[in-house]
Amino acid sequence: MGRRRILITGGAGFIGSHLSDHLLRHGHAVRALDSLSPQVHGAGQARPGYLDGEVELQVGDIRDEEAVQRALAGIDAVVHLAAAVGVGQSMYQVDRYVSVNDLGTAVLLQALIERPVERLVVASSMSLYGEGLYRDRRGREVVAERTRQQLLARSWEPLDEGGVPLEPVPTPESKAPSLASIYALSKFDQERMCLLTGEAYGFPAVALRFFNVYGTRQALSNPYTGVLAIFAARYLNGRAPLVNEDGRQRRDFVSVHDVAEACRLALTVPSAAGKVFNVGSGRSASVLEVAGRLAEVLGVEDLPPEVTERYRVGDIRHCFADISRARQVLGYSPRVTMEDGFAELAGWLAGQDAHDRVTEASAELAARGLSL
Repeated sequence: MGRRRILITGGAGFIGSHLSDHLLRHGHAVRALDSLSPQVHGAGQARPGYLDGEVELQVGDIRDEEAVQRALAGIDAVVHLAAAVGVGQSMYQVDRYVSVNDLGTAVLLQALIERPVERLVVASSMSLYGEGLYRDRRGREVVAERTRQQLLARSWEPLDEGGVPLEPVPTPESKAPSLASIYALSKFDQERMCLLTGEAYGFPAVALRFFNVYGTRQALSNPYTGVLAIFAARYLNGRAPLVNEDGRQRRDFVSVHDVAEACRLALTVPSAAGKVFNVGSGRSASVLEVAGRLAEVLGVEDLPPEVTERYRVGDIRHCFADISRARQVLGYSPRVTMEDGFAELAGWLAGQDAHDRVTEASAELAARGLSL
């Protein structure tokens, strides 16, 4: 791939800014379209200081047809990251999530029909899987669900028909979606809309299902962002992080640097067109484990996590990535270890301030019956 002009929607955010850096290092020109949402960027719509000066920033809403058409002028490829993000919040701001994620994607695709590009990469999410894949005691792969009655009894693990806990295993792209939140539904919509439209109109599209992305530049004052940023905000304010259920739920935590490389590969590899890929680290860790590691690198081991024994509607127990397809097709190979990634994160956090809004967000969910 020679030098290209690449548009990143949501390009002034956490992942978008790192992707911009990565693409600039590989010789490309980058334009970012971003609404600079106050929930993510704070008040004022100011250009983030971390956004490289070579990035052409256009401030605009992904739902604004004129803003999208202006952003696409002279563009060769698009990475569509713009989205409202948050499982819990999506369950009581249904109209906003559907508008930003579904309508915003539709506006982009309508513009691309008239102005096709060489490649469209869309950010999807592991949330669309619902529960990850499991194996029963006979070694059979099974799809798991947890009932409301089970959760109210504080029985957290998915069970087989005999009441025996199932074993979580890496989740491949072939697992059927199980959409447990409006956010998950909207990400699935974004994915399918892009792939279907790209196929119909001849602009190759690729969907990347991001797992739990972490790293510098996350919005620490946004209580609906990634769990590590939420924990960091608590620690920076001298408070213990709140951990739902019993903290033993397992996730795949992937560095934003590896995610940026996956996006670049998805823009580049011809055989990726029309396909869906998991983007994770290929490893799993419990929420309690990552809270402990973060406390260690921040030097706050005296603030052990507070295990709430509560459940949030839309949450799942275990889900971590099978990345074999991304390895084989994209040549994707995650390079950032959790130790190195957390060390970099800790160095950045040392110079940050954070407004801890976790308590008010938790109260909002509880008041609406979305936290049990």
